Formats: sequence, C-alpha cells, structure tokens
Amino acid sequence: MSLHIGAENGEIADRVLLPGDPLRAEWIAKKFLKDPICYSRIRNMFGFTGSFRGQRVSIQGSGMGAPSISLYLHELFVDYNVQIAIRVGTCGAIQESLRPRDLILAITASTDSAINRRALNGLDLAPNADFGLLSCAVTEAKQRGLSHVVGGVASMDLFYDTTDALDRFKEYGVLGLEMETSALYSLALRHRRRALSILTVSDQILTGEKLSAEDRENSLADMAELALMTAISA
Repeated sequence: MSLHIGAENGEIADRVLLPGDPLRAEWIAKKFLKDPICYSRIRNMFGFTGSFRGQRVSIQGSGMGAPSISLYLHELFVDYNVQIAIRVGTCGAIQESLRPRDLILAITASTDSAINRRALNGLDLAPNADFGLLSCAVTEAKQRGLSHVVGGVASMDLFYDTTDALDRFKEYGVLGLEMETSALYSLALRHRRRALSILTVSDQILTGEKLSAEDRENSLADMAELALMTAISA
C-alpha cells in the first residue's frame, strides 16, 4: 500500500488514464467504465478501476503540475507496477493553426522545470512518448474523424506566466502549453514504462478563443474514449 494512493495490491490495473482533475477522473470512470470501483479517496484525489470493452483499466487523478503528477506516477510505477500511463488533459494552443477542441498527441515535451536537471546532474533530457501508443492513438483518431495534430508541447511550472516563454516556444513550433507531460514522459523513460499525453485544446492563447461548457464536455469525452481505446489496443 502506497502513501498517497493507498490502494491494495491488485486494485489498480496495469493501464491507467491520468486526468489532472479528480472529478474528471470520477466522470470518466462513471461514463466509460463498467462496474467502476473507487480504490482511493486520499486527499480527494480519486482513483477508479473498472473494465472497458472487457479489459481492466484504471483512472487516477494526478493533480496540477510536475511535482503532483510525479508523486502519483512514482507510486503507480513502483508500488503498483503500472505499465501504460496516458495523460488526458487540456492545454492552451500557441500556434495559429490550432483551434479549441483540437487534439494534440504529444510526441515530446519541453519544459522550464528544473526537475530533470536535478535528476540528471545538470543534463537536459528530451523526454518522448511511447511510439506504439502514439501510433495507435493516431490511427484511432483518424478512424474516428477527430481533428488532431502530432507535435511537441511545453510543460510549464507557472500557469500565470509573465515571461516571454510563450513567444520563445511558439517560435520553435511548440503546439501548446500545459503543466505535466514532461514529467510523465521523463518518469516513464526512467522506469521503462509506456506513456502518452493526449491533450484537448481548451483555449487558443493567441486569440482568446475558448471552449464553451457544452463543447468542453463533448470534446473531453472524445479524448477520454480515444485514450481508453489506445490503452487497450496498443
């Protein structure tokens, strides 16, 4: 039993979806999983296990930012032997071609965080997605007719950033800003696990365009089902 998740051995599947919001974890579990069981309520960071198309899948809330998702990933990988971890979250687009509701399948994640430099004694790591998961997600997105793009994102420590980071990353073709993917990919590489980040564009930072409440729910459902299909197929 781990400190922050607290589930018993066997209660968590080897394939886990990671929404940041614990209420979103509950929503995904109740909407898509058959017979979901809540295995964790510690700090209200809910975790559920159920079945999707006959295969066991867990949904674990992970919080906001690299430190929070790193905590949960460490326990999922080390204490519960999770093999596949797929982040399902939102991001702000920083390229003109992207619009709210588009999906970003992140192939890599830049960051302004110092976590990896600390872990690697000052070296820079270029963390990447698992190719098998990414390929599966691309195929599934095409079959479903979902508007999607594959590319890099940037995981930021500050949500309300006042620096010129947006302009810098935009110049280098980064698609969107969020807060967790770099940590996800880095820890997956370290522990030899498979990871992917699927992100819904919730707002276009350059224009101020945002999803309506209705569009947000519909698009997040598309993302969640895409992630679930990827998790059981790859």
